[in-house]
Amino acid sequence: MEALLTRLRAAVGPDAVLTDPDVTAAYRRDMMPLAPHGQPLAVVLPTDTGQVREVVRACAAHRTPIVPRGAGSGLSGAANAVDGCVVLVTTKMNRIVEIDPDNRLAVVEPGVVNLDLRGAVEKHGLFYPPDPSSYDWCTIGGNLSTNAGGLCCVKYGVTTDSVLGLEVVLADGELLRTGRRTVKGVAGYDLTKLFIGSEGTLGVITRATLALRPLPQAPSTLVATFSNTADAGAAVARVVREGVVPSLMEIMDRTSIRAVEQYLKTDLNADEALLICQSDAGGEAARRDLEVIEQVCKDAGADLTYATDDLNEGRDLLTARRAVLTALEVYGAWLTDDVCVPRTRIAELIAGCERISAEVGLRIAVVGHAGDGNMHPTIVYDPTSADEFARARKAFDDILAVGLALGGTVTGEHGIGKIKREWLATEIGPVGLRVHREIKRALDPENLFNPGSMFGV
Repeated sequence: MEALLTRLRAAVGPDAVLTDPDVTAAYRRDMMPLAPHGQPLAVVLPTDTGQVREVVRACAAHRTPIVPRGAGSGLSGAANAVDGCVVLVTTKMNRIVEIDPDNRLAVVEPGVVNLDLRGAVEKHGLFYPPDPSSYDWCTIGGNLSTNAGGLCCVKYGVTTDSVLGLEVVLADGELLRTGRRTVKGVAGYDLTKLFIGSEGTLGVITRATLALRPLPQAPSTLVATFSNTADAGAAVARVVREGVVPSLMEIMDRTSIRAVEQYLKTDLNADEALLICQSDAGGEAARRDLEVIEQVCKDAGADLTYATDDLNEGRDLLTARRAVLTALEVYGAWLTDDVCVPRTRIAELIAGCERISAEVGLRIAVVGHAGDGNMHPTIVYDPTSADEFARARKAFDDILAVGLALGGTVTGEHGIGKIKREWLATEIGPVGLRVHREIKRALDPENLFNPGSMFGV
């Protein structure tokens, strides 16, 4: 492998090729503790597309697998190293190449941090909607590779809904440009959407053209508390039927509520469930949205509702939702699942998680994006106990089974990665899996990119 390392150093410079195991250990896995990971031969940090192409050609010549990686904020093991691979880290490719206010688009490299992009376009009165919970450190490349979501998906969709085109380095080192800069365009297959969510298994994304929106108004906020989860679930379904599209609609179950109350030393006045909703329509339109949602919640049996158009107060109310994972750390390590169900089945999913919690003897808190049905049951366990770790893994899988049984999907925004490969096969079936494999073989015949992620070849 020394010949490969020499070629990599020539491609990106000696300082951008890391081989010390103590250093490369930090690049072995993402934030998912259950996913398998290996020891890379090297970690490379290119700074431009040309360097990526040379790295890919070098690895192809030496039949060495490549695992593309962003910041490592993922929760599926999609960026986890395999033994002997080259981890290609895109964080040094962090330029915002262009912001075009007139055409409402931005061209960026994959290492741009989500929050940095949002801040940059906001100066032009524009808005980049995708907002994963890790938006202050996750990168656009990782968001693209997993088709990441966030709290505002109920109104603005996931990452793919904000992408116009890509620049991708293929397995032979050739550069593919997909998509367009125009609002409309239907020329050929939609290759842009093929690569989004492909988790680095088809190529390395080196540039993206992103669609922007006008900056929304400051949000107005409503909270509603419920004495049973079924009533909260009924309120969510009714809001959808009423045709109101909030910019955010989050739900917390009893376990989440109690954890946050203890952590923040506050009383949320909620017994079993808490809904937090926002509208960024602004002014009278936002007030009308929240009036409809408030009435729906009251009709569904809410114990308490409270609405405000004060921005700081709204942020304070949303603090409870954002504090859930931190609050759970008091009880042990946490393992976050990602399952999406029809919005009419949210209450059933929460009930299923309560049953699984009792069966495995571990705390499971459910919090999630009620507006689109994407729930994040979070299992708390002692990482030093092999028994609790095994029970946490069983709970993780049992939750996915419940989600599928309710007509849902095993991932709403985190991706398949190396932790849900068997579940992808279960969900899409043999024909779907065969088509995935045929696409992979057509674009990456030597299985160079991210082998073992999403599915086996």
